[in-house]
Amino acid sequence: MMNRDEQIMLLESMAGIFIRCFFLTIALLFLWVVFFFLLGDWAYYLHSRWFELSSQAYDLLFYYGMALIKTCAFIFFLFPYIAIKLVLRKIIKS
Repeated sequence: MMNRDEQIMLLESMAGIFIRCFFLTIALLFLWVVFFFLLGDWAYYLHSRWFELSSQAYDLLFYYGMALIKTCAFIFFLFPYIAIKLVLRKIIKS
């Protein structure tokens, strides 16, 4: 069984990992947006050779992909980070 200090250290470590993963995911999204705006036409040309996509469908897929990654970042990294911080606040107060 872990004592109180070990629990706090474990939760702080986990919170640090979650927030780093969240920021890395946001950085990935930023790179994705930069890639989309700078090389979007080239990427469309490349993908349209493999798949029959209109330009609008390609843009829509890109935006859906970005929305999915952002949603996953919030659900899997930011919300657990906030929950851990709330638990830590409660543990430290008591």
